[in-house]
Amino acid sequence: MSNDGSHKHAKEKVDDKLGDERVHLGMNDGDVPKLIQPTPENPDPHGIFIDEVQSYNRRIRKIISFTHSSTKAAGVMLVAAIVALIVANSGAYQAFIDFWHTDIVVGFGDQHIEMSLAHIINDIFMAIFFLLVGLEIKYEMTVGELTNIRQAALPILGAVGGVLAPIAIYLIFNASHPASIHGWGVPTATDIAFALGILALLGTRVPNGLRVFLSTLAVADDIIAIIVIAVFYGESPDFAWLFAAVVVFAILMVINRMHVYSLIPYIALGCVLWVCVHMSGIHATIAGVLLAFAIPSGSRVNLENFLKWSDDRVKLADTFYDQSTPLIAQKKYITTVTSLTNVSRQAVPPATRLEHKLYPWVYFLILPLFALTNADVSFVGDNIVDMLSSPVIHGVFFGLLLGKPIGIMVFSFLTVKLKIAKLPENVNWIHMLGASILGGVGFTMAIFVANLAYAEEIMVAEAKLAILLASLFAGVIGFIFLFIQASATKKQGVQYVVTKKHSNMSYQDTEAAERTDAIVAELADEEIARQIDDERNDVDGMHEITIKKED
Repeated sequence: MSNDGSHKHAKEKVDDKLGDERVHLGMNDGDVPKLIQPTPENPDPHGIFIDEVQSYNRRIRKIISFTHSSTKAAGVMLVAAIVALIVANSGAYQAFIDFWHTDIVVGFGDQHIEMSLAHIINDIFMAIFFLLVGLEIKYEMTVGELTNIRQAALPILGAVGGVLAPIAIYLIFNASHPASIHGWGVPTATDIAFALGILALLGTRVPNGLRVFLSTLAVADDIIAIIVIAVFYGESPDFAWLFAAVVVFAILMVINRMHVYSLIPYIALGCVLWVCVHMSGIHATIAGVLLAFAIPSGSRVNLENFLKWSDDRVKLADTFYDQSTPLIAQKKYITTVTSLTNVSRQAVPPATRLEHKLYPWVYFLILPLFALTNADVSFVGDNIVDMLSSPVIHGVFFGLLLGKPIGIMVFSFLTVKLKIAKLPENVNWIHMLGASILGGVGFTMAIFVANLAYAEEIMVAEAKLAILLASLFAGVIGFIFLFIQASATKKQGVQYVVTKKHSNMSYQDTEAAERTDAIVAELADEEIARQIDDERNDVDGMHEITIKKED
């Protein structure tokens, strides 16, 4: 934040007004329109909709709020995993297995495709998950934390350390076991949904810079995991199909360069790309990532002209509107509003539109289904002692629980000490240790890699057990570390809020902005609310403000 005279004057003014509640923030002169987003409590803050639909709007907002929460997404996946474990150790397990291995056949005559429900989830649905991961990576590389390489150096190098150290620990236990050595990639992955969901439980008592660090680290981790899956865990490639996949991807990039902004041709060609990648021997989910990078992140609308045009259209609609005439009879008004609606929708980049559509389906349907079908570790009839003595369990468990935080912390420490980057604002090394431990929550990505890494089912089961145990311990221990630090922050009356808020934010940024709104509402001070809105309109990017309430 700026330290010029106007900011200092604004700060003193707020301090004088609040007395015991001291707010350290800045403000620019001049009033700007206040940006108010709908919430479940206030679904229509601008009074746009008629009274008869307000109850419906409130219900819809509650659903939207639920399905866009990283904490609730992690909770749903956890419930699915627990259900899978319970069923796997009950008499219903065989029927459970038989159901997920039911074949689905699609075709005409002699030409057909046959795939089990489990394979549909792992190969098709998870390709959609990787499409969303690719869109999130593209967002970070275009406007997010990966645009500034110096700023992103800390989480990127931390992610590299968080991959190398688990591999080293895994190989300590498995280097002499040819059957299991290929599983070195299993403990390298971080589950971004679980890790951020746990961090979100602490709300505004942890700095936003820590959330940005962990989310960026997880994105960099995902990039490494995608490369590992593509290079090391595919079958021997069929070069004819691989060439076909390259051709389809090239066509996708050509239509991107031709400024085609409709999602339909990208989705259609994406399906063809999936078939080519699947048939080539490379895991089909990679098609989702490739498709994400082909989808445009720009807009077909000239945004400067759009602002004036839309303002003119609103004025024209106001001219055409006749309150005494039934709406259905007002053709000019309907035509004007329809044109405004159509162009406004096209002003949003295709990548953003698709990401917003996919998010709830991926995190509240696809990933829970994946957990339900892949967290089924059965202990019935197995010798638990022998299982727990397996080098696979040791390598994966200690790789995630110890290797992840050791690697992230060592590489982060070196990055800071060598002055390549510095710690995020308001973040200390206790915060970093807690976040590094949360990096050991592997779950989705680790289980996904385990399914590819081992030829023997018993080793897959052992790896899954180690992943579940390590993720549980890492989640609890990481939360405790951060909770202790957050408790100290709470005693000091400190809360961290963010200034960034617009419709094209990542979902994690949106949650942070919503927590800011909740704090502002709790303080119930119009001066503070206005100044935070000034910051949001004046400052580019995500900035953090410290609010300190002194007793």
